[in-house]
Amino acid sequence: MKLIKEISVFFPAFNEEKNIKKIIITAYSILSKISKKFEIIIIDDGSKDNTNKIIKSLCLKYKNLKLITHLLNKGYGASLISGFYNSNYEWVAFADSDGQFDFLEIEKFISAQKRKDIDLVIGYYLKRQVSLFRKFNTFLWQFIVRVLFNLKVRDIDCGFKLINRDVIYKIPKLKSQRGAFISTELLVKSKVAGFKIYEIPVHHYPRKGGNPTGANFNVIVSSFKDLFKLYFELKSSK
Repeated sequence: MKLIKEISVFFPAFNEEKNIKKIIITAYSILSKISKKFEIIIIDDGSKDNTNKIIKSLCLKYKNLKLITHLLNKGYGASLISGFYNSNYEWVAFADSDGQFDFLEIEKFISAQKRKDIDLVIGYYLKRQVSLFRKFNTFLWQFIVRVLFNLKVRDIDCGFKLINRDVIYKIPKLKSQRGAFISTELLVKSKVAGFKIYEIPVHHYPRKGGNPTGANFNVIVSSFKDLFKLYFELKSSK
């Protein structure tokens, strides 16, 4: 018995030549067992390594695999926006392409959605495998978001989520391009629109290849600019 009728799954990727093949093969194997209809979308955000070449070769093998290419690096937010607005099925899931999640846990997301009848199922890290500096940034970010928007979730930025596609088209269009703000924008706008959010724990494993970009200073500054811009936009609309 299939767990879900149809689902679009996308993975944002930037210089992930060491991880992307395994991610695609694993996702395809799991989705073919749990869903009647599915698609896998890879958003290559201007990779300079062999990421794009590897994906293109796999597209010849897997008919459900699609590639969206950003010729220049636009940022994590832009990659998620490309994924959201190019997904075709009722349910949309996304996960990081760095191999730090176990994609088999998508079954937990689907089961939680069915039990709770929820619009968004979002993960939170059981034990996040990143530096203390990034953990501190996350703590500070979540504290500020909770104060500004009263968004009470354990982990805003966990890169593993399952969302009803209607949410994406009923909330104001997502705008964030660079930085981690995209997840905050998505959750805040969903909360304001009255959609139900539910959290589940997910495992997080050490990165085996490639380099993270989320701790880049310019990315952090851009995220805080977007954060306060959204705050004043929502405040002025009341």
